[in-house]
Amino acid sequence: MRWSGVKRTLKLGIKSLWMHRLRSALTTLGIVFGVCSVIAMLAIGEGASREAQELIARLGSRNLIVETVEPPEKRADTSEQRRMRTYGLTYKDAESIRNSLPDVEVVVPVREIDQEARYGSRKVAIKIVGTIPWYTAVSPVHVVHGRFLSSIDLHQQQSVCVVDEQLVSGLFGFDEPLGKDIRIKGSCYRVVGVAGAPSVVGRKSGSKNALAAGIGSDSGATGSLYLPLSTAKSRFTELSASFTGGSESIEKVQLQKITVKIKSTDQVLPMRDILDTLLSRLHKDKKDYRIIVPLELLYQARRTQRIFSIVLGSIATISLLVGGIGIMNIMLATVSERTREIGIRRALGATKRNIIVQFLSETLMLTFIGGVLGIVLGSLIPFLVTRFGNMPTIITGLSLILAFGISAAVGVIFGMYPAYRAANMDPIESLRHE
Repeated sequence: MRWSGVKRTLKLGIKSLWMHRLRSALTTLGIVFGVCSVIAMLAIGEGASREAQELIARLGSRNLIVETVEPPEKRADTSEQRRMRTYGLTYKDAESIRNSLPDVEVVVPVREIDQEARYGSRKVAIKIVGTIPWYTAVSPVHVVHGRFLSSIDLHQQQSVCVVDEQLVSGLFGFDEPLGKDIRIKGSCYRVVGVAGAPSVVGRKSGSKNALAAGIGSDSGATGSLYLPLSTAKSRFTELSASFTGGSESIEKVQLQKITVKIKSTDQVLPMRDILDTLLSRLHKDKKDYRIIVPLELLYQARRTQRIFSIVLGSIATISLLVGGIGIMNIMLATVSERTREIGIRRALGATKRNIIVQFLSETLMLTFIGGVLGIVLGSLIPFLVTRFGNMPTIITGLSLILAFGISAAVGVIFGMYPAYRAANMDPIESLRHE
């Protein structure tokens, strides 16, 4: 078929659609909503997955995080009215990890203490993080003003601290925190730096809340205050007492966390097994620790994202198939209505190929218009979800191509049968049709 013939056939298809504008518009809506749902659902799924992956990446892909966990109580201990329990990570564990494990770049012990801080007439609940100067190498904490803890602060047990931005706004208000003194349990600590708070409370997200503890946020505290580990060790007791059912329980925990940074990402998983073996020898009596591998969480989040995208895309594709069935239904009705027109065209010399191109072009135009409008609406919905629903959404080029490609395929597949049915009509019988 020459170009002039194709052009004439396309004009005829456009004229036919324009003559039935309302029917064409209603038929196109199925494709519009199908393409829109594919793009919107994939954007929401991609945004949620990317947010979870970014949060896990904050923990460090080369880090191994060892946390203290409370072991289950033995039945013999529950009858005692006063009992002393010692469990969890110790300074000896941190030293053994540093000296025994190969390919370790840095080992950072952390001690966490809940206290109350005072500045002037203000007082707030805080979380004290006793650590070493290399803490910033394994955590998302970064210094905004001033400096972080130094080796001199650690060795001389200096009364200095670094506060995060949440604590600055909650305790100092509009005052400049650098150089000011914070009072905690009768001792004063000079603020030498302000750190960017690794808070994850900014958005309403289950994945963020689930991993909040891993990066140091605490919903019960206004903010975090970082002290040299030696200062925290000498100023605050390792004992904590609780009273339940008329009995007193005293617990002794030295460290809440030890973060081990490995030199290479390839060595993270093998080192996890070596670390677990070492700690199991040091903690023979009880399993009072757990090892978190952010790299494994990252791999798992990516696998979950792929499954999630496939499920959402499949659900949205069903609506496209429904739209395609609607198009085929309308085109079959159109063929029946235009039987006499088909007979006249065949009598005037139109070939079967001309008839197929005519009806297939009408179907493709419907799906093309619906695909374009669906892309526009599908790009708008994620923006509204992010703006008013406070949820992250990410529209990828692949989702746009996938949605438009599926709509085009639906147009070809569901338009082929009506076109072939029209082309195979008997010209004589078509001319007799009223």
